[in-house]
Amino acid sequence: MKRGLLSLLLLSFWFGTASVSAEELIIYSGRSDKFVKPVVKAFTAKTGIKVVLHTGSSTALLNKLKLEAERTSADLYISNDAGNLQKGSDLKLFSSLDEKSVDSIPQDYRAADNSWVGLSARARVLVVNSKDESVAAIKSVFELADPKLKGKLAITHSSNESYIAGTTVYLRATDEKKVKQWLVGMKKNVDGSVYNKHSKIVKAVASGRKSIGLVNHYYIYRHLKKKPNASIKIVLPDQGKDDIGVAWNVAGAAVVKHSSKQQAAKQFIEYMVSEAGQKQFAEVNQEYPTRPGVSAAANVPPLSSYKVANVPMRDLGKYRNATLDIIESVGMP
Repeated sequence: MKRGLLSLLLLSFWFGTASVSAEELIIYSGRSDKFVKPVVKAFTAKTGIKVVLHTGSSTALLNKLKLEAERTSADLYISNDAGNLQKGSDLKLFSSLDEKSVDSIPQDYRAADNSWVGLSARARVLVVNSKDESVAAIKSVFELADPKLKGKLAITHSSNESYIAGTTVYLRATDEKKVKQWLVGMKKNVDGSVYNKHSKIVKAVASGRKSIGLVNHYYIYRHLKKKPNASIKIVLPDQGKDDIGVAWNVAGAAVVKHSSKQQAAKQFIEYMVSEAGQKQFAEVNQEYPTRPGVSAAANVPPLSSYKVANVPMRDLGKYRNATLDIIESVGMP
């Protein structure tokens, strides 16, 4: 009798643990916890499904998924870069999402087979020292190659994911010759001195140590939130009639193909593309919702106020290697 009771208790413990585990998702996240946790908290409050974040570099986590294959514990993958998302799709690491669950997001901001979906977008813009008249008239990213900016230009190192993505957009919107000339000119202007963070570029321009920089838009607004009187302004580049427009990149998510919790993982995606999820995720990141009709944070330029380069986000993965080849051929730091 006691042995039977013990067996029953063991079975109850086993199935109870399995039930709890089934309601817990593991996300490999290439975004900082502070930008993902508020949305995760809201999702858990709504669904009761717990979420554990394993945070790191988007590229490193994608490589981890590839190496782990069917042994992975991950249920979802979040990246701050469409290039990595499309690379994961090409490697068959993700499950395709139902069209109905993601059709609120325009096709240019998701994979052709719906194996990933963009959640928020960022713009590549110019941060300019507002007191420096020598850069007041600059209106295009391609002007950053002008020799007059030697010693005045601030950019990240060329392995930065946003740098690679932005260069891919310029390559797709123009041609290889123009992009190569641009890279060569910027290389001369920075003379080997580059930054490892966009926030450091904004600080350098605000302090007057540099005159102009190329950054993701939200770094400027984060700086201004702390220092509203900083001597910086944002320039939305390439807005002329024949110009390409601003380069965009998206942060997005995918369901891992080998996850045993497909339904719960897809439920998370559905929440993230809902109006509530979109508004919350974009506001905490100071980015643009990819779902039309959902407003961005009040302090960022309205999407309707400027032109965006006509390049589908999946191209950032498709042409990533071509971009890397050009960057390497120039020897960008």
